[in-house]
Order: sequence, then C-alpha cells, then structure tokens
Amino acid sequence: MRRFTALLGITLILIAGCARTDGTGPGGPGGSADERWETFQQRADEVAEAWRTASGRQEWLAGYAPLQSRTVLPAEPGFTPETEQAFHAGWYRAELTVSTETPADGTVDFPDGTLSVPLVSAADAYAELRQGDPPQCDAARPGPDPTSSATDLGGTPGPDDGVTDSGELGCQALTVTAATLGTVELLTSRGTAQVPAWLFDVAELDGPVARVAVAESVAVPAPDPQVPDATGLTTFVTAQDLTGVDGTELAYRLGVGACDSDITPFVQEYADAVVVAGGVTRTAQECTDQLLFHPVTVTLDKALGARTVLDALTGRPLHVAAGG
Repeated sequence: MRRFTALLGITLILIAGCARTDGTGPGGPGGSADERWETFQQRADEVAEAWRTASGRQEWLAGYAPLQSRTVLPAEPGFTPETEQAFHAGWYRAELTVSTETPADGTVDFPDGTLSVPLVSAADAYAELRQGDPPQCDAARPGPDPTSSATDLGGTPGPDDGVTDSGELGCQALTVTAATLGTVELLTSRGTAQVPAWLFDVAELDGPVARVAVAESVAVPAPDPQVPDATGLTTFVTAQDLTGVDGTELAYRLGVGACDSDITPFVQEYADAVVVAGGVTRTAQECTDQLLFHPVTVTLDKALGARTVLDALTGRPLHVAAGG
C-alpha cells in the first residue's frame, strides 16, 4: 500500500482494523450482526446526498484541490531518527544559490484531463519548506560565516550557515544541494495527479524532498456540505484523516477515546463518494479525557479513483495526514 508520511501530534494506538464491503465483514450488511450497520447506512446516505448538493462542489471537482501536504517524499528517503526529525520539523540549510526566477506556467495532469497552473520559484518553495534551525544547536552555532560556501536564497548568508551537525538527536539539519523542477504524484479532488514540484536533493537522504510548485492561490477550497446533526450517533466516532490509498485498499484513522473498545470501521460506497466512520463500545467507568488516533484499513469494491472520501459524522472530505 502506498503510504503517506505523517507527523503525529498526539498519542497513537497502533492496532489495525479491517473491514470489507462485500458482505464478509462488520463494515457491510452481510457481516456480523452489528445493529449499528443500518444506522450507519442511513447516515451515509444523508452525507452523500448533502455532498452532491454542496455549494462549490462542481468547482472543487473541476479545479485544482490538493488533498495532502505540499511536501512530498517521491522515493524512500532512508531516514535515520535524526533526519526524520529534521524532515518533520523543517530544518534545512542550502548549499547553493536557490533561484528566485519564477518559471513559466506548468500543467497538472489529472486522470480526467489537464489544467494549466502558475508556478512559484525554487526560492519561494524552499522558503515554504524551511521552518528554521534545530533549537538544540543554537549554542553551538557561531552564526553566519561570510567566508562559507553555503548560502541561503539568492546568495545571501542565511540562518542555516554555520550549523554544526553533531549527530545528536535534535541537532541535525538537512542539507539541500540541488533544486530541479519536476513532478510528483499528489492526491487531489480529481484523483491522483501528476503535479509540478521542486525536487530538492538532500545530502543526508537517499531520495529528494519535493515541494509542490503550484501557486497556492489557485487551489479551490473544499465545499462545506450541510449535513444533519449527528448528536444521536453516540456509538460512532469520526474519521480524522487518510493514511494510505492503493487501489481498493483505503487506510484512515479514527478518533477514539482512551476507554473505547470494539473499535470497528464502517464504510459505504457510492458512485461519486465513499463514506467512512468508526463504531465503538463506550464504557461507563471513569476515563481520561484524551483523543487517540486508531488506524484502520477497509477494502473497497472497486478502486477509489476520483471519488471523495467523506467522514460520516461531519460530512467533510478527508485529507491525507499532515506532513505527508
């Protein structure tokens, strides 16, 4: 399964669930005698209908609407704990003069057509990628060295210059050595597309780090479907985000409570959408008030394609987990 790198900000439960929609599992009517199925199916019908009539949906499906982070790993990076932390934190330094020239318009290739889009310069993409320096290194850094060959954006000595890589966790920066305009696969509202991106070669990694080169101003905002109130769905929990899409395999994360049990994925397919949620058994005992992400995987009857994945409780379209 193609996975998306994610930076997780809260505790995870690493227990995978599985459901099918072919009548052989708890996600469908032919599975175990789960009384929640009828309730879920009714709710899924409501959500799917609200999605079809949502304001701005046609524009969202006809334009450029990314469903994952603008930072992408096109190949296995060969992370160490130190470099993975640096990637998620955005700790970079540049050992080249990053071009400020804005390229000509590029093309996004969707499964159903193409779209001409304005692009940003390599310097702008790098500025979005770079979030700062490893804070633990501040005391060890002497500051910019005007004699150093390392420059940051347009030849001006930048805050990355003079970083000392001690190899200790929390004191590692990623060194960008080249920037090339290419393309990456990106999940969008129209399926997986080939999108223009700046590919930054990084000395410490086995593959490049890509930053989408399409100007953010052209992205179409997601519609806000007006779904019925979900207060009565007390034994269901929301789908938080997607973690993997590969053909008929769909992986997502449920937001569950610390004492929830019998966590079960639910899925209902339509021609234009897939509605997902999770069912849980609540406990009457006192429990800590925290949200945990529980990963689950469902098998669809057919590949997701350009269909939108919707959360059954909120009605919102799901994006790939942040940082992917």
